[in-house]
Amino acid sequence: MKFIVSRKNPNVSDKVIEKAKKKIGKFEKFFRPETEAHLTFNIEKERCIFEVTIHSKGTIIRAEESSEDMYASIDLAVEKLERQIRKHKTRLGKKIRQEAMVPENYELDEQIEEDEDFKVVKTKRFPLKPMSLEEAILQMDLLGHSFFVFTNAETENVNVVYKRKDGKYGLIEPEE
Repeated sequence: MKFIVSRKNPNVSDKVIEKAKKKIGKFEKFFRPETEAHLTFNIEKERCIFEVTIHSKGTIIRAEESSEDMYASIDLAVEKLERQIRKHKTRLGKKIRQEAMVPENYELDEQIEEDEDFKVVKTKRFPLKPMSLEEAILQMDLLGHSFFVFTNAETENVNVVYKRKDGKYGLIEPEE
């Protein structure tokens, strides 16, 4: 697994980074050797934020956690990744095994949750109106939603704007 490390705060020590690499490294058995794990460390006020995103041939697994201690944030994120892999093992398992060549009978610690979690209970359809990013954010806020799908008037691509946990906004754009 290839690690790409970002420090948004210079106070994050090399020791902390090595600890995170070691903990995330235990997931190597699920992925090909060229898989990239992006580790991001940030300290804001008294919050230590650790984010990990694992990219492997179209499969993306992500976890972000914050606490008063960076080691605790790392542990919480690792637990979240374990839960995601466990929960989606039935659906992603075949793909992950094909990529990593993990034996078919490999088992994780806990029971796999049923496919009932993936049942779609409602479908909405709506016209995609071309609009600016600012207009999309306004529409999202007016509707009281946490995300909004729209056609970006500048690029003519379908985009998604969303409200982040920190109260700021994020934008999802397709790669070209």
